Amino acid sequence: LRMLYLIGLGLGDVTDITVKGLETVRKCDKVFLEAYTSLLLNSELDTLEKYYDKEITIADREMVESQSELILEPALSQDVAFLVVGDPLGATTHTDIILRAIERGINYRVIHNASIMNAVASTGLQLYNFGDTVSVCFWKDNWRPTSFVDKILKNLRNGLHVLCLLDIRVKEIDWSKMVRGKKVYEPPQFMSVNTAIDQILEIIKDKDNSDREFLNEDTLCVGIARLGTDGQVIKSGTLRRIAT
Repeated sequence: LRMLYLIGLGLGDVTDITVKGLETVRKCDKVFLEAYTSLLLNSELDTLEKYYDKEITIADREMVESQSELILEPALSQDVAFLVVGDPLGATTHTDIILRAIERGINYRVIHNASIMNAVASTGLQLYNFGDTVSVCFWKDNWRPTSFVDKILKNLRNGLHVLCLLDIRVKEIDWSKMVRGKKVYEPPQFMSVNTAIDQILEIIKDKDNSDREFLNEDTLCVGIARLGTDGQVIKSGTLRRIAT
């Protein structure tokens, strides 16, 4: 029985894969690594290939969202592993892969692992007290979305913690060059905690007093970086203090 396996890699490095996940990768005929919703720190592609003893194909945004048949087609006749940093179901993109597999009659199995969604408890905050998760995306000159702050405010009004996932941009098309017929990719970008706070505070300036009662420069927050690695950093303080 041929199978599409969605396998979580955990948060830290190549050794964070589960025993079941590792055994499954090694028996698969083809292996893809999703490399745009998150990145595995301290583990280059050749390190992964040596540890798993498998050749790995990088699945970028274009492949996963627009050319998923390159992943699904082989799973009709072979065992295929689709590797995801964290847990396989931590992003809606991966649920979409499952739905497409079901439509094509492809068998699938999910092998879970740790993700930011549960490892955030390392901050000392209880998982039961978190509300909706919020994505904070990079602003551009002509695109400055603000709706994520409304979601933050909704959680805070209900007395709930808010997990904010910060944007990463890997192999994003530079549309200014695309219109001239050149397919060029922007340099990789990784949003810092400081940038996220700057954007939040910029938005909150235009909110009314009832909103600023819940979210302002003196609101307590916890900044997290490289969680699950030996170099993880967890800092707490007001938004103003963390941003500086």
